[in-house]
Amino acid sequence: MSERVLLIDDEQDFMDVLAERMRDRGMEVSTATSPLIAMDMAADGNYDAIILDLMMPEMDGMEALALLREKNPDLQIILLTGHATIEKGIEAMKLGAMDFLEKPIDIQTLNEKIKEAKATKMVLVEKRTEEVIKHIIGCKGW
Repeated sequence: MSERVLLIDDEQDFMDVLAERMRDRGMEVSTATSPLIAMDMAADGNYDAIILDLMMPEMDGMEALALLREKNPDLQIILLTGHATIEKGIEAMKLGAMDFLEKPIDIQTLNEKIKEAKATKMVLVEKRTEEVIKHIIGCKGW
């Protein structure tokens, strides 16, 4: 099963090229140039990874990261930036980013990070499912 990815970047040309490269590797990619639109997409979609640009005009990537994680703490979010600093990287990780990568991105590195995100998400979903099953069994008193 292919990885489902939401790519959020206000630079349309960059996003189109990156999305195409990801699709060439078998990923199912949705795109958004607006973090506000992406919020709705992330709420409705079942993404293995969200790739989020740090610098956007409507909303800073850190703010978007915080809001996305607030709505769903299990989201696996990878921040991309052309303006990397150690401070921003640390802040992103504290807010729950899975990783913080610098543009221009090496597609192989990104591909590996997306596979890691999918694996992490699968573990979280499995753990949550086990908890629900234990609760159901505990309540039934069989």
